[in-house]
Amino acid sequence: MSAEIKKLTPNHVWGYFYELTQIPRPTGHMEAVTRFVAEFGRKLNLETVQDEAGNVLIRKPGTAGMENRQTIILQAHLDMVPDKTDAVAHNFRTDPVNAYIEGDWVTAQGTTLGADNGIGVALAMAALADRTVKHGPLEALFTVDEEQGMEGAMALKTGFLKGRALINCDSEGEGELFAGCAGGADLTLSFQYEKDDTNIPEGDVAVKISLTGLKGGHSGLDIHLGRGNANKLMFRFLKESVTECGARLSSVQGGTLKNVIPREASAIITIPGENAEMLWEMVSDFQDLYRTEYKGIEEGVCFTAEKVELPETLIPEQIQDDLINAVEGCPNGVFAMLPDFPGTVESSSNLAVVASQKGLIEATILVRSSTESRKAYVCSCLESVFALAGAKVEYSGPYNGWQPNIHSPLLKRMEEAYEDLYCVKPAVKVVHAGLECGIIQGIYPDMDMVSIGPDIRSAHSPGEKVYIPSVEKVWNFLKATLEKI
Repeated sequence: MSAEIKKLTPNHVWGYFYELTQIPRPTGHMEAVTRFVAEFGRKLNLETVQDEAGNVLIRKPGTAGMENRQTIILQAHLDMVPDKTDAVAHNFRTDPVNAYIEGDWVTAQGTTLGADNGIGVALAMAALADRTVKHGPLEALFTVDEEQGMEGAMALKTGFLKGRALINCDSEGEGELFAGCAGGADLTLSFQYEKDDTNIPEGDVAVKISLTGLKGGHSGLDIHLGRGNANKLMFRFLKESVTECGARLSSVQGGTLKNVIPREASAIITIPGENAEMLWEMVSDFQDLYRTEYKGIEEGVCFTAEKVELPETLIPEQIQDDLINAVEGCPNGVFAMLPDFPGTVESSSNLAVVASQKGLIEATILVRSSTESRKAYVCSCLESVFALAGAKVEYSGPYNGWQPNIHSPLLKRMEEAYEDLYCVKPAVKVVHAGLECGIIQGIYPDMDMVSIGPDIRSAHSPGEKVYIPSVEKVWNFLKATLEKI
């Protein structure tokens, strides 16, 4: 069924996207996809270069009569977020994505689709290959490892790009022109401890608590939707189970990637055997509670308990209590909104991962903000909570936001091109997600930038899908823009 995607309109855009779905390209494993794109450029007899980080740049001369226009850069990233449901046996390093058509959408079987940013890559490839498109000189920049730290963009050098007007193809709303984005920073909070060799009291039983069925999603684009965070919900339950049932925590695992709202979490606890019935009732009550609290938002909440073998060790009680209190008290979600762009999040945090292993518990939080001062403040708040609990706090991967320029010449011309084509003005917005534009702006301060893209829903989750009609509209708009500027 995947091959049917190639028959969608426009054929060449969907054809390139289909080819990308067949190439494993999770962040950190870029060899196959960079080779594919570089070979594509060389087969077209276009100047193709690759920098030390692996970023691929393909240059195409302007069409006849347009050679002296300004150079336009089309930019997209090659990697995708690897997330899947437990029901699917999929290896993102070796297996192609099983994409298929579902009504007016293209989605994938139990995994992320990779429309983020595969559609953007396909749009740029189509612009390079299509000889009917009229344009000035083009540069197509395909960056690597965007999803985990924006490493490709970070490694760009001055002088690599000739153009000073860039169209980023990594947005997710057709009819919207994005002129700014949030920056971000990672926090890693860790508790180290000696294993607790205390004998588990006779008569205690071990129980695995599992929370599944949440939607998850993109920790920037979806953070304002009020979806459940599996880590927050799990620790809310754990705190009560300790208080009411005398639970002791042996291990915990919640979330997968820092830029994904966690969909699932599990924990192994021990309790006195006589409290087993109370615990089962509590699990049922919490499931009902979460379904009520998230009615209309999370329809599939599933909270279960099952007896398992007694663990060999427990997390020391003091560490357990400090961890539970820290996660319970950790701010999560939207902190502030942008007054100049109604409905747009200004700053947020995502408690993405909490995981224990022998002698170590680590939590990972991604902070996003459109302003550096607010980003620092949110990070400080989170640091204070975990530092009070005795955790070690480390910062990493900071990147700047992309500051809006409402006087952008590129933005003005693209607004005109869209209105000429569709007889309606496009919305100009700032996105609460990390686009590479902020990084590129730091390296090329005079770069004029606008971001576009088709309608994509539930990026960074197995529910990811792209709206088929919107891809054609974006392609036609991109062609009209290139001809106009």
